[in-house]
Amino acid sequence: MADITNGHGSDHMNGTHGNGTGCHSNGITTFTDSISNSHSTSNSVDGTHGNGDLTYRNGNHTPSPDMGGRDQEPYDLVCVGFGPASLAIAIALHDQKAQARVLFLERQPEFAWHAGMILPGSRMQISFIKDLATLRNPRSEFTFLNYLREKNRLVAFTNLGTFLPLREEYNDYMAWCASHFENCVRYGQDVVSVAPIGEKPIQSWAVTSRDIKNGQEKRLTARHVIIAVGGKPNIPKAFQQNPLNSRIIHSSGYSSAVPKLLNDKNKAYKIAIVGGGQSAAEIFNDMHSRYPNSKTSLIIKGSALRPSDDSPFVNEIFDPSRVDLVYSMPTEIRRESIVQDRTTNYGVVRLELIEHLYETLYHQRLQNPSEAEWQHRIIPLREVAGVEENKLGEIHLQLKNARTGAAETTPGFDAIIIATGYVRNVHETLLKPARGFLEGKSCQVNRDYRVQFKEGVVANNSGVWLQGCCESTHGLSDTLLSVLAVRGGEIVESIFGEELHAASIIEKSVRKYTDAIVKDIVNGLRAKDTSNRQA
Repeated sequence: MADITNGHGSDHMNGTHGNGTGCHSNGITTFTDSISNSHSTSNSVDGTHGNGDLTYRNGNHTPSPDMGGRDQEPYDLVCVGFGPASLAIAIALHDQKAQARVLFLERQPEFAWHAGMILPGSRMQISFIKDLATLRNPRSEFTFLNYLREKNRLVAFTNLGTFLPLREEYNDYMAWCASHFENCVRYGQDVVSVAPIGEKPIQSWAVTSRDIKNGQEKRLTARHVIIAVGGKPNIPKAFQQNPLNSRIIHSSGYSSAVPKLLNDKNKAYKIAIVGGGQSAAEIFNDMHSRYPNSKTSLIIKGSALRPSDDSPFVNEIFDPSRVDLVYSMPTEIRRESIVQDRTTNYGVVRLELIEHLYETLYHQRLQNPSEAEWQHRIIPLREVAGVEENKLGEIHLQLKNARTGAAETTPGFDAIIIATGYVRNVHETLLKPARGFLEGKSCQVNRDYRVQFKEGVVANNSGVWLQGCCESTHGLSDTLLSVLAVRGGEIVESIFGEELHAASIIEKSVRKYTDAIVKDIVNGLRAKDTSNRQA
């Protein structure tokens, strides 16, 4: 499969067919075939197929029978978003040889995972064994270890003696995985709605997306839809301006936006970072080397930076098998349990980084006992109550002491980085056309992540699934990488389980039949050979 990563024919892959129905129009190409033959589309780069009538066989493209847009069947599955969650689903589809027409719609121009926080030297916080495949299928070609082997770094990585790869390397691993599926992804598509089609019971869905470049809207139909759009930046009320001041940057865009705003590495900038979690601490630390003459302030709500707990028993909170336990809890007990365990994942920092930052501050104390004069400071017990801009364009923060309530205004800052996490409610907006069909006031999901609609509204062979926004029902691991491999398999089983089982039975029957024929042939040849020797 060496040619897969070449990704030729990207215009075809991104859905430039006239009827917008994607890359598998005849409904008989397996998902596995669709990626393994991705190099076969190189002659279709111009995207001039009137109705997308290509099939893929043995690496050659041939026109399919008359497949006018009016007679096209819907996709079997459209995934909204192509981040790690959808990528894990794509890998599970491939590993299970699903015979399905699948399309992924992604807003970004290419695959990227937290591109704004790929900082020099930053490491993953989970073991590489919790990659996109291993916990579901250690023999998958999409494991992190196989990625290292393909990149000729397996032995060298082993010599590092670590389970925690650099974040830069893990991002490259996921991009490597994503490159195998380029012919089933349309990048630069911002999905705006997912709406039911036709009378009850609903058997298909209209997925409307807007092209980021030209603003044109496209509508696709699918039997099943997965919404896996990730989180959007959480902007605290004190900062909410429309648009956000250019000197105020959310951590999600840190590494790309800051160099444009602060373009002189030697200048003595005044910079504030707001937040008490891992991202805030990493940015605070990165600033010290990125702008060595800058004066930085880390403003946190708590009394001190607190360490994350990655001890073995605590880590079991994020085990894939733990999801069953969490989902089965009564609502109130589940809510209390999640609140109790939140400090294992939110607002905490890895101990090694805390120790490094403390050493940095201690060295300043050694040089100058007056903390107010330090170049780098951590300011605890402060909440941002307001924002002001002075005539020089600098930003002043109005702070409130979290214990006493006392107010103060900071000196002006050249830039403020807010590392305040994400909100995960985009699915509510996308499903607004179906809101009247929901079982409750907001989206509720079954254990298999399928959205609960009123009885009889949606057909059994159709539905909508949610990913990465089900923490309240499935536990703290829902937004994390830890469960993606197993969860991807569960989603594929939920949607295509019956078809996969039927295909498996047929495959076993065929294999049994062919094995019997081969055995008969071998026995016949042996008997003939024995007869010839006796003669």
